[in-house]
Order: sequence, then structure tokens, then C-alpha cells
Amino acid sequence: MINVWLVMLMILSNGLSSSLGGTNNSALPEFVNIGALFSFNTTAGKIVKIAIETAVADINSDPSILGKTKLRVSMQEDSKYRGFLSISEVLELMAIHTLAIIGPQSSVTAHVISHIANELQVPLLSFSATDPTLSSLQFPFFVRTAPSDVYQMAAIAGLVDFYGWRDVIAIYADDDHGRNGIGSLGDKLAERRCKISYKAPISPEATREEITDVLVQVALAESRIIILHTNAKWGPQVFDVAKYLGMMGTGYVWIASSFLSTLLDSENPIPSDQTDKVQGVLTLRVHTPDSELKRRFFSRWKNLTGGMTTDSPLGLNTFGLYAYDTVYMLARALDTFFKQGNRITFSHDSKLSQLRGDSLHLDAVSIFDQGNLLRTSIYGVNMTGVTGHIKYAPDGNPMNPSYEIINVIGTGLRRIGYWSNHSGLSVDPPEVLYSKPANRSSANQKLLPVIWPGETTQKPRGWVFPNNGRLLRIGVPERVSYRSFVSQIPGTDMFKGFCIDVFLAAVNLLPYAVPYKFIPFGDGHNNPSNTELVRLITAGVFDAAVGDITITTERTKMVDFTQPYIESGLVVVAPVKKVESGAWAFMRPFTPMMWCVTAVFFLVVGAVVWILEHRLNDDFRGPPKKQVMTILWFSFSTMFFAHRENTVSTLGRFVLLVWLFVVLIINSSYTASLTSILTVQQLSSPIKGIESLVNSKEPIGYLQGSFTRGYLIEELGIHESRLVPLKTGIETAKALKDGPQKGGVAAYVDERAYIELFLSSRCDLTIVGHEFTRNGWGFAFPRDSPLAVDLSTAILELAENGDLQRIHDKWLLNSACLAQGAKLEVDRLDLQSFWGLYLVCGLACLVALLIYLIQIVRQYFKHYSDEIESSSGGQSSMSARLRKFLTFVDEKEEEVKHRSKRRQLERISYRGSSSTAGGSLSSSTMCSSNKEYAQSSSNKSMDCAYEA
Repeated sequence: MINVWLVMLMILSNGLSSSLGGTNNSALPEFVNIGALFSFNTTAGKIVKIAIETAVADINSDPSILGKTKLRVSMQEDSKYRGFLSISEVLELMAIHTLAIIGPQSSVTAHVISHIANELQVPLLSFSATDPTLSSLQFPFFVRTAPSDVYQMAAIAGLVDFYGWRDVIAIYADDDHGRNGIGSLGDKLAERRCKISYKAPISPEATREEITDVLVQVALAESRIIILHTNAKWGPQVFDVAKYLGMMGTGYVWIASSFLSTLLDSENPIPSDQTDKVQGVLTLRVHTPDSELKRRFFSRWKNLTGGMTTDSPLGLNTFGLYAYDTVYMLARALDTFFKQGNRITFSHDSKLSQLRGDSLHLDAVSIFDQGNLLRTSIYGVNMTGVTGHIKYAPDGNPMNPSYEIINVIGTGLRRIGYWSNHSGLSVDPPEVLYSKPANRSSANQKLLPVIWPGETTQKPRGWVFPNNGRLLRIGVPERVSYRSFVSQIPGTDMFKGFCIDVFLAAVNLLPYAVPYKFIPFGDGHNNPSNTELVRLITAGVFDAAVGDITITTERTKMVDFTQPYIESGLVVVAPVKKVESGAWAFMRPFTPMMWCVTAVFFLVVGAVVWILEHRLNDDFRGPPKKQVMTILWFSFSTMFFAHRENTVSTLGRFVLLVWLFVVLIINSSYTASLTSILTVQQLSSPIKGIESLVNSKEPIGYLQGSFTRGYLIEELGIHESRLVPLKTGIETAKALKDGPQKGGVAAYVDERAYIELFLSSRCDLTIVGHEFTRNGWGFAFPRDSPLAVDLSTAILELAENGDLQRIHDKWLLNSACLAQGAKLEVDRLDLQSFWGLYLVCGLACLVALLIYLIQIVRQYFKHYSDEIESSSGGQSSMSARLRKFLTFVDEKEEEVKHRSKRRQLERISYRGSSSTAGGSLSSSTMCSSNKEYAQSSSNKSMDCAYEA
């Protein structure tokens, strides 16, 4: 009996658990409640509703997911489609013990109800609320199942940078979704040195008149790159008004966020009246890889929507795909949740219990006790759905976000490429690139050709001068010196000069008109600071600056410059005086050290050749006085290749050959230098260049208002007390003429472009030393100004077609000192230019002497071996042996050989006379040998008288 009662209690317990929707811990629930919050009346909402219902049906019919537990979905329409008023609708879902809610559809609603989800610990799984600020840190129970707009904005920024644009205009809905998305876009553009130049917010409830007012202001702006980030509710109205205002024609670029592709995908086929408004527009679509699951779901979609009575067939957009997968994600997370032994319980919030009797029935809302565990299971899902592989990154975002770049053409959509967080822009699907190393270099970014608004394939320039009647304000320095470069025409607001002509010629090459006006900068009495002029561009006082503005590091940090149109580095100018030739002009080609070293080498080479030839050549023998004269004569006669003595030894000829080559080079250099000295007027200056000027203590002049002063102080370390500002060329010439003794300057430092004009009629001054900086002049524009790029191209074209040189010759080619043939005294030829030759010659002499010494020592030991042995036995003194060796060296080599042979014969004769047997034969042999020697000797004759 007791057993029967126990069985009945278990049955009642299971029934009660089922009736409570799974609040009992004793067994798995028969069903679980999930909610869905979205707008039923929108096209996207209709698609989402079908997708969710289909997913629930598929899951409930699949026993491998959740076993016997079924999903029961409660759909609540977000009829208000706005934040605060949606609270009541979500609370209705919470009151029925809902474990999770799919939605909401809008980011605005998600911001509000995420606070409720946090309080009640109920996960919100949204496939369409893509606001970047809905982060998992602030809203831990908000789970994003589609990519965040952070990645969409990164893709748009990549598009802007890919086409070389720098400024864009952002039109957006003035709500959480629009503001936060455009804020993210600004950050991504800044990473690529691009920016949003104009923001045009529109009220979420804007009328056509309000949209028109906003677009009129956009049309007056400079940029023609328009980013539209809104929702499908009034996004099409923007395009409708834009077409009415003529803003969908040539020159404009429209990039729409994914709302447009979602809208166009929702209708199949796309009505022609919709595509007509958006021809040439680029839009993004969340990329879902092609798969068998996706193809099967698309084939089912026609059957799922076939019985619906709508104006046009519903297409399947990314909302439908992600809504379907979101249900599956939740089901698999619940399956994992239950398999881990978790059960479903709810508890009342004590704070909400105090609100009994309120119209919202908050006292009926409970906290999901296992909400954290279910959220963990959701983030741990690793599955493949119709949208591809689904897995979460540690930051709470789906992994591998990617987008398709869509171009609206004709009556359809054309995909021109992809964007992925892995490799940026490409024409290959992202899933193909995931297996390769990430490569986001600019060379690897590729897209297919685009047909832009106005049915053109040529990439739009992206900007125009704003059509607001405002002229470009160009600051021009009002100089008091070197007015050939830039000067104001008296009594007018016009300017003339080299810089002005270059600017006008470049502007005339642009394919568009540039409305501008010149504004003088300066007081007309002092040269203005070009650095200050550049700074005023950053302050908005000027829109550009034209004139003799040097491109320096400091200035490039403030503005952008065009391509330099003239090179102009710093040089030093100093007074010079004419150098007369004089009676001793022939000594000037060589420095004293060069003369001394050359003379020493003449003597050294003569001595070396004498040593090498002395034992072989009769020309190098004789009395000591004669030998000294021979050395001197031979040495210096080689200078003119007039030596009469022949060299017979191999080593002597080798040394002489090397020396004659050295003499040839020295003679040629001396002749060229002396010719220059005697035929060209020479100028000299005590200042040799910037190095000698820095090391001196003399005052230095510089052009007032130029960057030269800062460079001399900061880069070269010259004390500012030595620097003297000079305004005009006349003042500069007087200061150089007076010199430091009369209150002037020792030298003047300025840019070469100025100096060439300054020296054109002042032949008593010249440039000394070398150009010690490399600068150029350019036109200044604000950072990232497209006009700077176009003018740079025009300046290069002027240089290529010769117009730049013709402008230069018109204003600057008027030098009167060019034909005088004067030049600054060149440096004299010194040892540094020839030390290599002397080194080779010295090495040749040393090698020859070393070889000669080895040969002499060998001969000495060979011919005096007996005497060396006898002298060593007698312990003769070292000085005696040295004298004997020197005597041997001084002897002629032929005599040494003869004496050695005679001694050899005497030894043979001595051994023959002491022999008794065969004496006659020995005597006969001895006689025969002596006869042969007598015939070969030129000094003596020997007989054979002692033969008897």
C-alpha cells in the first residue's frame, strides 16, 4: 500500500512540474519558455517571424536536441519600436518564466531592456541590434548573435582608404544606433588618416521636409563621399530626396550600411522603382558562407512563404538567416545546460515584490536563478548553422566577422568583393583566406570594378569646392626683399612673381575651377614669418598659403605641402677678392707637404734603383761623387722621362715602371691645376664653408623672417648673439662689404634660390663651401587636403612639359656675373689625393729591396762559404765580417763569379798534383780545363807550363 502511494505522489509531482513550465528540479521539463521581441508589421519582422517559427519546429522534431523537452516560443510585437515604451512588452514575456528572449530588433530597445535582463538574469539574444556600445561588460546578459557595427564601420573605412579618399560625410539617425555607429566609424577612419568632415544627424521621426533640409546642407559641403547609416524605415526616403536634389549623379559616392542590402534582399524580385533610386550605391551585407545547409534552407523558403498573402514575395535576408541560427544556438545551449545536471528555478525579487498592485504587474516577474549558467552555455556554443560556423571570441563577439561589398547595378545587386577582419578587402571569400596568414597590406587589398552613380566606371574624385559662394582664402607673404619671387601689385589686391606664376599655371591644369582670393600676410615693412603663416592655416584663418614657403619638419607637422616646385638648400655667401698669378704661381698647384713628399720619393726611388743596378750596370758604378750625381740625375730626370741610364735588372725595371706611372699622374694633375690657375680668374675668401663659419666667432647674417635663424641655433649650435637679421639685398651687401670690423657680418646664410638672385649683379660676393641642407618650396594646405594632391600632380606636369623652367627663366635668369669666368679658388692638390699612388710605389720599392737582399745573401754564402768557415773558426770580429759583406755587395757581380770559378779550378789542380796514379791523365785534364777557362776569361790568361 505504501508503494502505491509513493507511485501516485511521483505521478502528481511530474504533472505539477509540467504545469509550472519546468520549475521542478526532480526531472527534465516537458517544455521551456522562450520569448521573441520584434516588430511584426515590418518586412524584416515578417521574415524573422517565419524563420523563428521554422527553427522551433525543426528543433522540436529533432530528438537529438533537448531530447523530449520542447521549445515553446512566445512572440511579443515591439509595436512601439522605441526604447522606453517597450518595457511593458518585455515584462509580459518575463512574467511567464521565460528562460531567454530572442531580440529585440532595434538597438534603441536593446539599450533599455538590457537593464531589465541584467536584473532578472535573462539572456537577450539579438541578431539585429548591432550597436557597438552594447558590450558584454555593461550588459552581460545581452548576447550578440550577428557581427557588431564595429566591424561594419571598419569595412567602410577600408573602402574609403582603398579608393584614396580622405574626407566623408556621415548621414545617420540621431539615436543610439546611429550615433554610436558613426562614432565607431570616426575611430576607424582616424586609424587610416581619414575623417568625417561633416555630420548630418536626422531625427528618427523625420519628415520629408526635414530630410530635404539636411541633404541641402550636405550638397553645399566639400566632400562627395556620403556614408548613410540608418534603418530600413526611412533610409529609402533619403535616397528618394537625394535623387530629387540631383545628388545621385556623377561625382557622388554613396556607401550605405547593411540596412540597404537587408531591405533589397527582403523582396524577391526587387522592384525596379527601388533600384532606380540607388543606382551605383555601395552597400554591405553580412557574409554567410555558401553551404549545403544554407542552400537547403533557401530552397525551403519558397514553400514557407508560398501561402502568404503579401504585395510581393518575401525574400530571405540576413535577419532571417541569423534569427533561424539564433534559435538553434539557444536550443543547443539549453541542451548543454540540462546535460550538465542543471535545473530551472525562479525566485522573486524582494524589491519587485513591494510593488504589488501596480499596472505593470512587476510583482509577477521573477529572477531566473540559473541565468548565469545558461549565458555561459550560450557563449560556449560551437556549431555550424545556415550562417556558417558559429563560435564566440573571448570579448563576447562572434568570431570571424566578414561582409560582402555590394554594388547596386540595374535591377540587381553585384558583389564586387569581401571584407574580413582577417585580411581586409579581397575578391576571394573570407573562408578561403582563413587558412592563410593574415595579410592586410595595401598591395593585397583588391576589389572588382564599380559602376558609380551616373553610370560611370571612373572613380569619383570625392570632393568639390563647396557651393556656398565662399572663396578659398590664400595667404601670401608680403615681402620687402627678393620681390621677384612674390610681391603685391601696388594699388591692387593682386600678386605677381615666380611663386604666383607657378601656382596659377598649376591651377590652370586642374580639371575643375578653384575659386580663391589672395590675402596679404605681413605689415609691408618687415619680412613676415612663413612659419606663422603656416600656423594660421591650422587656426582656420587661411585655407592655404602660396609663396616662397620652405618645406621644413616643423611645418610639415602642421600642414600638408605640395610637391616642391623649386629646390633651395642653405648656402654660405662671403666676400671674395681676386687672386693674382704672381711670379711664384707655378708653386700653387701643390701644397708644401705634397712638394716635400714628392721630392723625397724622387730621391728614394733613385736610391732604390741605384742599389738594384749597382752590381750589374756600369752606368751606376764609379767614384762615390759620380754615383751620388747619378742618383740625383736619374731621379729627377724621370720627371720628364729623360733619363739616359738603362736598367738591366728585372727588379730595377719593375720599380722604374711603377715610378714612371706615378710620375705620369703627378705631371698630368700638376699641368691641369697650373693651367686653371693661369687662365681662369681666381677668387679667395677667408670663409671656406659652414664648418669654418661655425668654428669662428664672427657675426653671421640671415634673412629676417626665414627659418634660417632657428636652424643655425638649434641644429648647428651657433649662439644667437652672433646672428644678425637683414631685410633687403642692399642691406645684406653693405653688411658683407663692411665686414665684422665695421659692424657688418663675416658671412651671410640663406637659401640658394634667394642667393642666386642676390648674386646676379654682385660679383664681389660668392657662395663658399657646399649646400648643407636639402629643402624645397611648396604650397601649404590643411591636413589631408585633396587640393594638395591635385596640385602636386599639376606641378609634376609643369616640370615634365618644361613650363616650370620657362617660368623660372622669366623671373630669375638675369645674372650679369655668369659670363666673367670667375670662380672661387679651388683647393690645392694635397697628399690626400695621391697617397694611394705613393703607397703602391713605396711597397714596390720595399718588395724589390727585400728580394734583392735575399739574392745577395745567398750569393755571399755561396761564393764565400770556405772563407766564412775559416773566419768562424778564427773567431773574426763582427765588424770585419760586415766589412767583408759590404765589400762583396760593392763588387761587380761578374767579377765575383770569375773569382769564384778560379778558386774552384785551383782546388781541382791542387788535388791533381798530389795524386801519383794517372798523373798524366790528371795533368792533361787540368790543362784542358785551364785552357777553357783562359779562353772564357776577359781579364787573365793562364798557361799549362806547370803541366811538366
